Amino acid sequence: MLRRDYLNTLKTKLKHIVDTLKKDDVKSKLFKLRSLIGLVLICLVLALLTPRFLTISNLFNVLRQTSLNAIMGVGLTFVILTGGIDLSVGSVLAFSGVSAATVAQLGLPAPIAIFIGLIAGSALGFFNGLIITKGKVPPFIATLAMMTIARGGALVISDGRPISGLGEGFHFIGRGMIGIIPVPVIITIVVFLLAYYVLTQTRTGRYIYATGSNEHAAKLTGINTDKVKLFAYSLSGFTAALSAMIEISRLGSAPPTAGDGAELDAIAAVVIGGTSLAGGMGGVLGTFIGAMIIGVLNNGLNLLNVSSYYQLVVRGSVILIAVLLDRKKAD
Repeated sequence: MLRRDYLNTLKTKLKHIVDTLKKDDVKSKLFKLRSLIGLVLICLVLALLTPRFLTISNLFNVLRQTSLNAIMGVGLTFVILTGGIDLSVGSVLAFSGVSAATVAQLGLPAPIAIFIGLIAGSALGFFNGLIITKGKVPPFIATLAMMTIARGGALVISDGRPISGLGEGFHFIGRGMIGIIPVPVIITIVVFLLAYYVLTQTRTGRYIYATGSNEHAAKLTGINTDKVKLFAYSLSGFTAALSAMIEISRLGSAPPTAGDGAELDAIAAVVIGGTSLAGGMGGVLGTFIGAMIIGVLNNGLNLLNVSSYYQLVVRGSVILIAVLLDRKKAD
Protein backbone atom coordinates (compact mmCIF):
# COMPACT_ATOMS: atom_id res chain seq x y z
CA MET A 1 0.00 0.00 0.00
CA LEU A 2 2.75 2.42 0.99
CA ARG A 3 4.71 1.44 -2.13
CA ARG A 4 1.69 2.15 -4.33
CA ASP A 5 1.16 5.57 -2.70
CA TYR A 6 4.84 6.36 -3.16
CA LEU A 7 4.70 5.44 -6.86
CA ASN A 8 1.57 7.51 -7.40
CA THR A 9 3.20 10.51 -5.70
CA LEU A 10 6.35 10.08 -7.79
CA LYS A 11 4.26 9.78 -10.96
CA THR A 12 2.39 12.99 -10.11
CA LYS A 13 5.64 14.87 -9.46
CA LEU A 14 7.18 13.65 -12.73
CA LYS A 15 4.06 14.68 -14.65
CA HIS A 16 4.24 18.13 -13.05
CA ILE A 17 7.93 18.47 -14.01
CA VAL A 18 7.25 17.41 -17.62
CA ASP A 19 4.31 19.84 -17.91
CA THR A 20 6.46 22.65 -16.53
CA LEU A 21 9.29 21.87 -18.98
CA LYS A 22 6.83 21.85 -21.87
CA LYS A 23 5.46 25.24 -20.85
CA ASP A 24 8.97 26.65 -20.46
CA ASP A 25 9.93 25.21 -23.86
CA VAL A 26 6.94 26.89 -25.52
CA LYS A 27 7.75 30.18 -23.79
CA SER A 28 11.38 29.88 -24.87
CA LYS A 29 10.44 29.25 -28.50
CA LEU A 30 7.97 32.14 -28.53
CA PHE A 31 10.63 34.41 -27.00
CA LYS A 32 13.12 33.44 -29.69
CA LEU A 33 10.52 34.15 -32.39
CA ARG A 34 9.52 37.49 -30.89
CA SER A 35 11.01 39.54 -33.75
CA LEU A 36 9.24 37.51 -36.43
CA ILE A 37 5.96 37.60 -34.49
CA GLY A 38 6.38 41.37 -34.09
CA LEU A 39 6.98 41.82 -37.84
CA VAL A 40 3.88 39.79 -38.72
CA LEU A 41 1.72 41.75 -36.26
CA ILE A 42 2.99 45.11 -37.57
CA CYS A 43 2.26 44.02 -41.16
CA LEU A 44 -1.26 42.90 -40.21
CA VAL A 45 -2.02 46.19 -38.46
CA LEU A 46 -0.70 48.28 -41.37
CA ALA A 47 -2.63 46.15 -43.88
CA LEU A 48 -5.83 46.94 -41.96
CA LEU A 49 -5.03 50.65 -41.68
CA THR A 50 -4.04 51.25 -45.31
CA PRO A 51 -4.89 49.10 -48.38
CA ARG A 52 -1.81 50.42 -50.21
CA PHE A 53 0.55 48.60 -47.86
CA LEU A 54 0.12 45.03 -49.17
CA THR A 55 0.50 45.86 -52.87
CA ILE A 56 3.33 44.12 -54.75
CA SER A 57 4.90 47.42 -55.79
CA ASN A 58 4.93 48.70 -52.20
CA LEU A 59 6.40 45.47 -50.81
CA PHE A 60 9.26 45.67 -53.33
CA ASN A 61 9.63 49.32 -52.37
CA VAL A 62 9.99 48.30 -48.70
CA LEU A 63 12.63 45.72 -49.62
CA ARG A 64 14.52 48.26 -51.71
CA GLN A 65 14.43 50.87 -48.95
CA THR A 66 15.49 48.28 -46.37
CA SER A 67 18.44 46.97 -48.38
CA LEU A 68 21.00 49.57 -47.20
CA ASN A 69 20.19 49.14 -43.53
CA ALA A 70 20.04 45.36 -43.86
CA ILE A 71 23.42 45.08 -45.61
CA MET A 72 25.11 47.33 -43.04
CA GLY A 73 23.41 45.29 -40.35
CA VAL A 74 25.19 42.14 -41.56
CA GLY A 75 28.64 43.55 -40.85
CA LEU A 76 27.47 44.97 -37.54
CA THR A 77 26.05 41.59 -36.55
CA PHE A 78 29.51 40.05 -36.87
CA VAL A 79 31.02 42.88 -34.80
CA ILE A 80 28.38 42.73 -32.06
CA LEU A 81 28.62 38.93 -31.91
CA THR A 82 32.29 39.37 -30.95
CA GLY A 83 31.22 41.65 -28.11
CA GLY A 84 32.13 44.88 -29.91
CA ILE A 85 30.31 47.82 -31.50
CA ASP A 86 30.90 49.93 -34.62
CA LEU A 87 29.61 53.50 -34.55
CA SER A 88 31.51 54.51 -37.69
CA VAL A 89 29.50 52.68 -40.38
CA GLY A 90 27.48 55.75 -41.41
CA SER A 91 30.61 57.84 -41.91
CA VAL A 92 32.42 54.94 -43.61
CA LEU A 93 29.46 54.78 -46.02
CA ALA A 94 29.96 58.47 -46.87
CA PHE A 95 33.75 58.16 -47.24
CA SER A 96 33.47 55.07 -49.47
CA GLY A 97 30.83 56.69 -51.65
CA VAL A 98 32.86 59.87 -52.10
CA SER A 99 36.01 57.83 -52.86
CA ALA A 100 34.24 55.81 -55.55
CA ALA A 101 32.63 58.91 -57.05
CA THR A 102 35.99 60.72 -57.21
CA VAL A 103 37.49 57.81 -59.15
CA ALA A 104 34.46 57.71 -61.47
CA GLN A 105 34.84 61.43 -62.18
CA LEU A 106 38.35 60.73 -63.48
CA GLY A 107 36.74 58.73 -66.28
CA LEU A 108 37.62 55.25 -65.01
CA PRO A 109 35.07 52.44 -65.54
CA ALA A 110 32.35 51.98 -62.90
CA PRO A 111 33.62 48.52 -61.78
CA ILE A 112 37.02 50.01 -60.92
CA ALA A 113 35.41 52.92 -59.06
CA ILE A 114 33.19 50.50 -57.12
CA PHE A 115 36.21 48.33 -56.31
CA ILE A 116 38.09 51.36 -54.95
CA GLY A 117 35.08 52.32 -52.84
CA LEU A 118 34.81 48.81 -51.38
CA ILE A 119 38.55 48.74 -50.61
CA ALA A 120 38.30 52.15 -48.91
CA GLY A 121 35.49 50.97 -46.63
CA SER A 122 37.20 47.68 -45.82
CA ALA A 123 40.45 49.52 -45.01
CA LEU A 124 38.70 51.82 -42.55
CA GLY A 125 37.05 48.82 -40.92
CA PHE A 126 40.40 47.03 -40.71
CA PHE A 127 41.93 50.13 -39.11
CA ASN A 128 39.12 50.10 -36.52
CA GLY A 129 39.98 46.50 -35.71
CA LEU A 130 43.68 47.30 -35.51
CA ILE A 131 43.15 50.15 -33.03
CA ILE A 132 40.88 47.94 -30.91
CA THR A 133 43.06 44.81 -30.89
CA LYS A 134 46.59 46.23 -30.92
CA GLY A 135 45.95 49.65 -29.39
CA LYS A 136 43.65 48.16 -26.72
CA VAL A 137 41.20 51.02 -27.26
CA PRO A 138 37.57 50.22 -26.32
CA PRO A 139 35.41 49.64 -29.44
CA PHE A 140 33.04 52.47 -28.51
CA ILE A 141 35.86 55.04 -28.36
CA ALA A 142 37.78 53.71 -31.39
CA THR A 143 34.78 53.65 -33.71
CA LEU A 144 33.48 56.98 -32.38
CA ALA A 145 36.82 58.51 -33.38
CA MET A 146 36.66 56.83 -36.79
CA MET A 147 33.14 58.18 -37.25
CA THR A 148 34.55 61.71 -37.04
CA ILE A 149 37.67 60.95 -39.10
CA ALA A 150 35.78 59.29 -41.95
CA ARG A 151 33.14 62.02 -42.08
CA GLY A 152 35.83 64.67 -42.11
CA GLY A 153 37.68 62.79 -44.86
CA ALA A 154 34.53 62.65 -46.98
CA LEU A 155 34.03 66.41 -46.58
CA VAL A 156 37.67 67.14 -47.45
CA ILE A 157 37.68 64.96 -50.59
CA SER A 158 34.38 66.38 -51.85
CA ASP A 159 35.01 69.93 -50.66
CA GLY A 160 31.70 69.67 -48.83
CA ARG A 161 29.66 69.24 -52.03
CA PRO A 162 27.96 66.21 -53.61
CA ILE A 163 30.05 64.60 -56.35
CA SER A 164 27.98 63.95 -59.46
CA GLY A 165 28.70 62.74 -63.00
CA LEU A 166 29.15 59.09 -62.03
CA GLY A 167 28.42 57.74 -65.50
CA GLU A 168 25.88 55.23 -66.79
CA GLY A 169 27.79 52.26 -65.38
CA PHE A 170 26.78 53.21 -61.85
CA HIS A 171 23.03 53.12 -62.48
CA PHE A 172 22.53 49.35 -62.50
CA ILE A 173 23.66 48.51 -58.95
CA GLY A 174 21.19 50.89 -57.32
CA ARG A 175 18.41 51.33 -59.88
CA GLY A 176 18.58 48.23 -62.07
CA MET A 177 16.06 45.40 -62.22
CA ILE A 178 16.43 41.69 -62.92
CA GLY A 179 12.97 40.70 -64.03
CA ILE A 180 10.65 42.34 -61.53
CA ILE A 181 13.17 42.25 -58.68
CA PRO A 182 15.30 45.34 -57.91
CA VAL A 183 19.06 44.69 -58.00
CA PRO A 184 19.58 46.04 -54.42
CA VAL A 185 17.15 43.37 -53.17
CA ILE A 186 19.10 40.63 -54.95
CA ILE A 187 22.39 41.94 -53.54
CA THR A 188 20.86 41.96 -50.05
CA ILE A 189 19.69 38.34 -50.36
CA VAL A 190 23.12 37.20 -51.59
CA VAL A 191 24.91 39.02 -48.76
CA PHE A 192 22.64 37.46 -46.13
CA LEU A 193 22.98 33.96 -47.56
CA LEU A 194 26.78 34.24 -47.58
CA ALA A 195 26.85 35.67 -44.05
CA TYR A 196 24.51 32.94 -42.79
CA TYR A 197 26.77 30.28 -44.32
CA VAL A 198 29.89 31.79 -42.74
CA LEU A 199 28.31 32.01 -39.28
CA THR A 200 26.71 28.56 -39.26
CA GLN A 201 28.90 26.36 -41.44
CA THR A 202 32.49 27.57 -41.09
CA ARG A 203 35.24 27.64 -38.49
CA THR A 204 35.28 31.43 -38.70
CA GLY A 205 31.65 31.54 -37.61
CA ARG A 206 32.34 29.29 -34.62
CA TYR A 207 35.30 31.47 -33.65
CA ILE A 208 33.13 34.60 -33.79
CA TYR A 209 30.55 33.11 -31.41
CA ALA A 210 33.29 31.79 -29.12
CA THR A 211 35.02 35.18 -28.96
CA GLY A 212 31.79 36.94 -28.04
CA SER A 213 30.69 34.33 -25.51
CA ASN A 214 33.95 34.21 -23.55
CA GLU A 215 37.05 35.76 -25.08
CA HIS A 216 39.39 34.47 -22.38
CA ALA A 217 38.16 30.89 -22.79
CA ALA A 218 38.41 31.25 -26.58
CA LYS A 219 42.07 32.26 -26.26
CA LEU A 220 42.77 29.27 -24.03
CA THR A 221 41.42 26.95 -26.74
CA GLY A 222 43.87 28.43 -29.25
CA ILE A 223 41.59 30.88 -31.06
CA ASN A 224 43.33 34.04 -32.25
CA THR A 225 40.64 36.45 -31.07
CA ASP A 226 42.50 39.47 -32.48
CA LYS A 227 42.24 38.00 -36.00
CA VAL A 228 38.57 37.26 -35.44
CA LYS A 229 37.91 40.88 -34.46
CA LEU A 230 39.96 42.21 -37.38
CA PHE A 231 37.82 40.11 -39.73
CA ALA A 232 34.58 41.32 -38.12
CA TYR A 233 35.48 45.03 -38.28
CA SER A 234 36.83 44.71 -41.84
CA LEU A 235 33.57 43.07 -42.87
CA SER A 236 31.63 45.87 -41.19
CA GLY A 237 33.58 48.40 -43.25
CA PHE A 238 33.00 46.37 -46.41
CA THR A 239 29.23 46.13 -45.93
CA ALA A 240 29.06 49.87 -45.20
CA ALA A 241 30.95 50.50 -48.45
CA LEU A 242 28.66 48.14 -50.38
CA SER A 243 25.66 50.07 -49.04
CA ALA A 244 27.38 53.25 -50.22
CA MET A 245 27.70 51.93 -53.78
CA ILE A 246 23.96 51.21 -53.87
CA GLU A 247 23.14 54.59 -52.33
CA ILE A 248 25.22 56.74 -54.70
CA SER A 249 23.90 54.75 -57.65
CA ARG A 250 20.33 55.42 -56.53
CA LEU A 251 20.98 59.13 -55.94
CA GLY A 252 23.17 59.67 -58.99
CA SER A 253 25.70 61.49 -56.82
CA ALA A 254 27.83 61.01 -53.70
CA PRO A 255 26.99 63.52 -50.95
CA PRO A 256 29.53 63.71 -48.10
CA THR A 257 26.59 63.82 -45.67
CA ALA A 258 25.29 60.40 -46.78
CA GLY A 259 24.77 57.87 -44.01
CA ASP A 260 24.33 60.47 -41.29
CA GLY A 261 22.67 58.56 -38.43
CA ALA A 262 22.68 55.29 -40.42
CA GLU A 263 24.72 53.59 -37.71
CA LEU A 264 21.82 53.92 -35.27
CA ASP A 265 19.35 52.27 -37.64
CA ALA A 266 21.80 49.46 -38.40
CA ILE A 267 22.52 48.80 -34.72
CA ALA A 268 18.78 48.92 -34.06
CA ALA A 269 18.18 46.27 -36.75
CA VAL A 270 20.74 43.98 -35.12
CA VAL A 271 19.34 44.42 -31.60
CA ILE A 272 15.69 44.19 -32.66
CA GLY A 273 16.63 40.99 -34.48
CA GLY A 274 17.70 39.41 -31.20
CA THR A 275 21.50 39.64 -31.30
CA SER A 276 22.76 40.29 -27.78
CA LEU A 277 24.78 43.46 -27.21
CA ALA A 278 26.88 41.40 -24.80
CA GLY A 279 28.04 39.24 -27.72
CA GLY A 280 27.97 35.53 -28.47
CA MET A 281 24.23 35.23 -29.17
CA GLY A 282 22.21 36.04 -32.28
CA GLY A 283 22.59 35.83 -36.05
CA VAL A 284 21.96 37.45 -39.40
CA LEU A 285 18.47 36.02 -39.93
CA GLY A 286 17.33 38.00 -36.91
CA THR A 287 19.08 41.08 -38.28
CA PHE A 288 17.16 40.76 -41.55
CA ILE A 289 13.88 40.61 -39.61
CA GLY A 290 14.99 43.59 -37.50
CA ALA A 291 15.80 45.61 -40.62
CA MET A 292 12.42 44.66 -42.09
CA ILE A 293 10.63 45.81 -38.93
CA ILE A 294 12.30 49.23 -39.20
CA GLY A 295 11.63 49.40 -42.96
CA VAL A 296 7.99 48.34 -42.62
CA LEU A 297 7.41 50.84 -39.80
CA ASN A 298 8.95 53.69 -41.83
CA ASN A 299 6.96 52.77 -44.93
CA GLY A 300 3.68 52.24 -43.09
CA LEU A 301 3.94 55.46 -41.11
CA ASN A 302 4.69 57.37 -44.33
CA LEU A 303 1.65 55.82 -46.02
CA LEU A 304 -0.43 56.93 -43.03
CA ASN A 305 1.03 60.46 -43.33
CA VAL A 306 2.42 60.34 -39.80
CA SER A 307 4.74 63.24 -38.99
CA SER A 308 8.45 62.44 -39.20
CA TYR A 309 8.80 63.69 -35.62
CA TYR A 310 6.36 61.07 -34.37
CA GLN A 311 8.14 58.45 -36.49
CA LEU A 312 11.33 59.10 -34.52
CA VAL A 313 9.42 58.55 -31.28
CA VAL A 314 8.00 55.25 -32.57
CA ARG A 315 11.38 53.99 -33.80
CA GLY A 316 13.07 54.97 -30.55
CA SER A 317 10.38 53.17 -28.56
CA VAL A 318 10.84 50.00 -30.63
CA ILE A 319 14.60 50.09 -30.03
CA LEU A 320 14.07 50.60 -26.29
CA ILE A 321 11.71 47.63 -26.11
CA ALA A 322 14.23 45.50 -28.02
CA VAL A 323 17.04 46.42 -25.60
CA LEU A 324 14.82 45.66 -22.59
CA LEU A 325 14.00 42.26 -24.07
CA ASP A 326 17.72 41.71 -24.65
CA ARG A 327 18.36 42.41 -20.97
CA LYS A 328 15.56 40.03 -19.98
CA LYS A 329 17.11 37.32 -22.16
CA ALA A 330 20.51 37.92 -20.55
CA ASP A 331 19.00 37.58 -17.07
